[in-house]
Amino acid sequence: MRFTLNNRIDNLALDIVEELVEARYARPKGERLKGINLKLERLRVLLRIGHDMQYLPHRSFEFAMRSVDEVGRLIGG
Repeated sequence: MRFTLNNRIDNLALDIVEELVEARYARPKGERLKGINLKLERLRVLLRIGHDMQYLPHRSFEFAMRSVDEVGRLIGG
């Protein structure tokens, strides 16, 4: 379970980075940014699950959630 969760978190984070690069050059950006915001919310849920199952230490969870929140604020979500 731990490996699967870690793999999903990693893949989702990479998907978000790819979507951000694509959104940089897209016109209009609105729909793309909504999709990215949805993926950020999915990432938040997976991080919470990892923390609740004690796969993710509290300090790492706190750092990850702050980073995800920052990205969310930057894209306007």
